[in-house]
Amino acid sequence: MKKFYGQDVYVQSVGVKSEMEIDGFTVAVCQEIDVELGRHRSRSFDEMQDWGDDLSGFDLVVALSPASQRRALELTRYFHLEVEYWPIMDPTGVAEGREAKLAAYRLTRDQIKARMLDRFGPPRSGRA
Repeated sequence: MKKFYGQDVYVQSVGVKSEMEIDGFTVAVCQEIDVELGRHRSRSFDEMQDWGDDLSGFDLVVALSPASQRRALELTRYFHLEVEYWPIMDPTGVAEGREAKLAAYRLTRDQIKARMLDRFGPPRSGRA
């Protein structure tokens, strides 16, 4: 989001579980499109709230898995915000061998990028 829309939006990456470290294949395929995730950390919904990010301050939650959609709907039932589910392929465990895994992660990256562009429009100020 930040690569395409800059400071026009406030974004937090959150999941059902906190795994903190980002998968190395994710880092590699995002680096190919100049998105730096090497220092990025993910956190859980609970950690997000513990650290002061109140869900009521957001307009939209984009869930990339059925589990995250369920959790987001559970947490937001009292707030006026949208929860969208984007059925994106989970590339973990899909392929064997480095090149096949990278291809699966690229497909997932490209699915997310396409959904983002479809939902939010073209990048701002010539970003891409």
